[in-house]
Amino acid sequence: MNRQDFRFFEPLRVRWSEVDLQKIVFNAHYLTYFDIAITGYWRALAMPYAKAMEQLEGDLYMRKAGVEFHASARWDDRLEVGMRCARIGNSSITMAGAIFRGDQLLITSELVYVFADPNTQTSRPVPAPLRDMLQGFEAGEPMLDVRTGDWAALGEAAASVRTEVFVEEQGIAQEDEWDEADATAVHALVRNRLGQPVGTGRLLHDSAGVARIGRMAALHPLRGAGIGQAVMAALEQAARDRGDTQVVLSAQRSAEDFYRGLGYAPNGEPYEEVGIAHIPMARSLVV
Repeated sequence: MNRQDFRFFEPLRVRWSEVDLQKIVFNAHYLTYFDIAITGYWRALAMPYAKAMEQLEGDLYMRKAGVEFHASARWDDRLEVGMRCARIGNSSITMAGAIFRGDQLLITSELVYVFADPNTQTSRPVPAPLRDMLQGFEAGEPMLDVRTGDWAALGEAAASVRTEVFVEEQGIAQEDEWDEADATAVHALVRNRLGQPVGTGRLLHDSAGVARIGRMAALHPLRGAGIGQAVMAALEQAARDRGDTQVVLSAQRSAEDFYRGLGYAPNGEPYEEVGIAHIPMARSLVV
């Protein structure tokens, strides 16, 4: 195997606790590394694992795990774990993995999972939507469907994401989450290949030529998978289409670096809202 065999990589750094008396990574930890990469792989597919398996009426169970050692990783090494779907059978999915230090191949693996009934653990055929998602990802197809529209068209799905993120995860009161602005806003909604809503945001009119983006939310298991960027791109384009030249927003401080990476800069003093630290930010839409 080489790096060109993989579309997906999970970065890792070897911790002190993972090194044995031989001063190399203890062999059992490599299976943990591959398991971490599998979680990242599902994230790259925009697939919230638990919700997806519930919708697909099954679950994946490990049938076989094979590891081949070519060279050792050492303390503080920066590693990248490549992962790809190598084969889909009737009820099984074979994942191929490889751990690299730079371009050097250290470890390879073959992990075989069986799709099965979660109650009886008896095998079932791999569902067509899951098969399509895996094959599509490996073929380089987009995993996200992004749409903009009004509350009547997208509100129910957008509300499910906002409820999970703001009300259930962040503890914001229901009365603070919902307001009349939803009825007049342009909403963006992101769905995965299973049709599940996974991210949302809204665009309001702030002042002449200035748009305001808010209610940005992506499901917790999928953060870092490009969902927020997709929402922002869709809302910024909607702002350009109606002639706005600037976008402002109130960023939670924990997401400040995310918005900085998209070209936003602070344009006011930090403040607190609903018990959460925020900072005003803005960017120009004029090229």
